[in-house]
Amino acid sequence: MTTHHLSSDDIAFVRRFETGTLPAGSFHHREHVRLAYCYLVLAAPDEACSRFRAALHGFIARHGVNPAKYHETLTRAWVLAVAHFMAASAGAPDFASFIAANGRLLTRDLLLLHYSPAVLGSDEARATFVEPDLAPIP
Repeated sequence: MTTHHLSSDDIAFVRRFETGTLPAGSFHHREHVRLAYCYLVLAAPDEACSRFRAALHGFIARHGVNPAKYHETLTRAWVLAVAHFMAASAGAPDFASFIAANGRLLTRDLLLLHYSPAVLGSDEARATFVEPDLAPIP
C-alpha cells in the first residue's frame, strides 16, 4: 500500500487537466511530473501510464495541440521514473512535499542518463515505448 497521498489541490489539478480547464500554456515539465505522481498514487504503474496517455491525448485534442507532439516513450519513461523515486522515498502527503524531497525529477534531461538522443528522437520512440539503450530505468 502506498504511503504517498494527494492533497485537495492535487486532486483539483488532475480534474482541471482532464476536463481541459487547465490552460495549455500552464502545462510544462513540472506539471507532467505532477500528473505522473498523481496517477501513481491512484493506480499501479501500468494503469497510471494508461491514464496518463489517455489524459494527454484528451488534453492535446481539447487545446488544438499538434498530435505529433505526443511522445509515447517519454510519457511512459517519466511515469516509470516517478514511480522509482516514489518507491525509493518516504511517503509524502502531497506532490509539493514529494517534489521538495525529489527535486532531481525536475531536471528535464534526466532521461538522457538512460536514452541516447538518437533513440528518443526516433519515430519509433515517439509512436511506441522503446526500452532505454544506455541504462535501464530502475
